[in-house]
Amino acid sequence: MEKTTITDLSPVVELVETRGHATGAEWLSRYSSSLLGVFGTPQRVLVRGSGCLVWDADGKEYLDLLGGIAVNALGHAHPFVTSVISSQLATLGHVSNFFTSPTQIALAEKLLEITRAPAGSKVFFANSGTEAVEAAFKLARRNAGSEEKPRTKIIALEGAFHGRTMGALALTAKEAYRAPFAPLPGGVVHIPFGDIDALRAAVDDTVAAVFLEPIQGEAGVLPLPAGYLQAAREATSAAGALLILDEVQTGIGRTGQWLASADAGIVPDAVTLAKGLGGGFPIGALVTFGPETSALLTAGQHGTTFGGNPVATAAALATLHVLESQHVLDHVRRVGEHLRSGLAAIDGVTAVRGEGLLIGFDLDADVAPGVVDAGLDAGFIVNSPGPHTIRLAPPLILTTDQADRFLAALPAILQRAKDAQ
Repeated sequence: MEKTTITDLSPVVELVETRGHATGAEWLSRYSSSLLGVFGTPQRVLVRGSGCLVWDADGKEYLDLLGGIAVNALGHAHPFVTSVISSQLATLGHVSNFFTSPTQIALAEKLLEITRAPAGSKVFFANSGTEAVEAAFKLARRNAGSEEKPRTKIIALEGAFHGRTMGALALTAKEAYRAPFAPLPGGVVHIPFGDIDALRAAVDDTVAAVFLEPIQGEAGVLPLPAGYLQAAREATSAAGALLILDEVQTGIGRTGQWLASADAGIVPDAVTLAKGLGGGFPIGALVTFGPETSALLTAGQHGTTFGGNPVATAAALATLHVLESQHVLDHVRRVGEHLRSGLAAIDGVTAVRGEGLLIGFDLDADVAPGVVDAGLDAGFIVNSPGPHTIRLAPPLILTTDQADRFLAALPAILQRAKDAQ
């Protein structure tokens, strides 16, 4: 068949703008009549992005301080990442899991390198964070013990968020997310956040695994206290349980390190990754540490159609290359410290938490949703995980000048939110 090149994109444009140039309000009306309402009403209709900036359908510019919830590690439309994705898609797009590709193998090798995984470690690729957690959940189930001494329990923390698919939802603590879908997969026990004594009391030889986020993002950017990860490693090792770290949000440079858990000086049994890994392109990964854990899931016990496809793995390789070659992790630490220091000096901010460019700050009034609205009006995208907490997870390329722009505007945004109460 003769190869053809399509240069006329008008049919695609017509599919998008069937009624000509639409306003944001018109798009939202069409949204409500065509999409399932699981997300509520979108805040804006975004049509274009560049770096840390995005524009809506009405032409308004915003400084994106959420980064697609910690996803757009290199901002929007990064030229190197987009060129690699385009080149790979023009070469080989999808091959299924009956085959592999050089990009899949190279990315697995790179993840084993940056996570400092020991010999015998392996990688499983998925399409999202919740899928990576599902794979980890099944890994935990395979640490089943013996018929005489079965391991039936999995430990997670109060305040945990691990995803919304059924296995991940069983690990997630928020009752409003869980209750409509009960009964969930059984055996999950939630223990108090950050309580080392409660952890040690809970982990015995009936526990298959302990799931931990080094920093709980959905709960308001809450870091585990010093010594907790070390205590978790000691307790799980003694009991024969797996220690599984959910670094879907905290990994891939978000905290200024490849893994937020790096400073703990421990070797987990598995780590889940996603969000920033693909620089905006959907990809997730489960890294299993060492040959014993890596042997728990065998051929036919798990799978995916799209996971690890050539385009997604090429996007991730491109993202990791930029982060590494341009020393972005050093930049994250500097700008994050600058931003946290600036926030702590603002009237009405009562606490600042986080590492690198994963930041949560508390307010002296329950006006966080109003701050999100006032921020949008002022041209800033932020998130409120709680009534008095704001979360920031901007692109890792956020500049000091852009951080200062937000800091300068924040007092007026806080005041507008309070006035609107």
